[in-house]
Amino acid sequence: KLILRCAVSTKHSVTWTYGINYGRIADNLPAPESVVTLLKAAKVNHIRIYDADHGVLKAFKGSGIEVIVGLPNGYLKEMSTGEDRAMNWVKENVQAFLPGTQIRGIAVGNEILGGSDMELWEVLLPAAKNIYGAVYRLGLKEIVQVSSPHSEAVFANSYPPSACIFKPDVVPFMKPLLQLFSQIGSPFYINAYPFLAYKNGPQHIDINYALFKDNRGIYDAKTKLHYDNMFEAQVDAAYSALEKAGFNKMEVIVSETGWASRGDPDEAGATVKNARTYNRHLRKRLTKKKGTPLRPKIPVRAYVFALFNENSKPGPTSERNFGLFKPDGSIAYDIGFTGLVPSSAPPLSFKDIAAQGWLRWSYSLLLMACSVVLQQGLGL
Repeated sequence: KLILRCAVSTKHSVTWTYGINYGRIADNLPAPESVVTLLKAAKVNHIRIYDADHGVLKAFKGSGIEVIVGLPNGYLKEMSTGEDRAMNWVKENVQAFLPGTQIRGIAVGNEILGGSDMELWEVLLPAAKNIYGAVYRLGLKEIVQVSSPHSEAVFANSYPPSACIFKPDVVPFMKPLLQLFSQIGSPFYINAYPFLAYKNGPQHIDINYALFKDNRGIYDAKTKLHYDNMFEAQVDAAYSALEKAGFNKMEVIVSETGWASRGDPDEAGATVKNARTYNRHLRKRLTKKKGTPLRPKIPVRAYVFALFNENSKPGPTSERNFGLFKPDGSIAYDIGFTGLVPSSAPPLSFKDIAAQGWLRWSYSLLLMACSVVLQQGLGL
């Protein structure tokens, strides 16, 4: 009876809330096998990658870590034109690795709507339909979820949260996409960055509100709800926009959020101290498995951006400095993870040994050894 109760309670406690994005636009990152070790040590068992790299997917085999793979933006046109192409992609990049690698989702494109490439806006829905069609015909629909992450650029207004709506030019593309996701039971993925909101208007935003620190917060008069952090306000803004579009039952999952630890002079707030504060509070907040003021019964789930700094990424300095870990597996700053002790650590110098108190210990052993030899020599 006791075993049965434990099994049931374990089953009901498996709702995950904390995942990490594993971006790899860098030339100094550890092998994927080491990344698996790092994630296990950190007890992180949900990741998102931005492609379907076979080396990565092989490394995660048998790890128990659940993976969302990405269909990169460059593939969308091809996938939108033919079901056979989508079928081949899903077979080669998803089905071939199941069940050993726990692929649980396909992110079709990233931040397409609201972006500058209108051609991609037009092919997003047919690409998503064809990818889902392949997943369905291969009998994987119960295992692999299909969705598409969006940026805040899809919204016309997100302050206060209850005022949020989709941009008028986005609506004709967003609505049929949401209809598809609603029919197949997929969530709405939003990349929500208080850092970007603060960086773009530091004079209008209280940094403490953006960093989960003590502040007055904001009051939404329409819903009579109070928000003491911007992250939850951004999630509820997405819920409000979905509600107005007629999709009030769709779950919002944060596909990216994070804070840069370094930036250019004009990138306000990009410091190690702020990145540590944001990520530490976010982790604590997600671990509580709580909802938001507008959706208190739906625990907030988020993928943090990112596992590592990506030194080959184009754009401003902040783009390359969102990592929680250094390439050697040690922590970039302390938010409660231990990281890995790098195996390639340089040998300790005499000064280091002395500083760590190891010299006194070694010296004591040496004295004892000399004493034993002396005693033996004297026949004692």
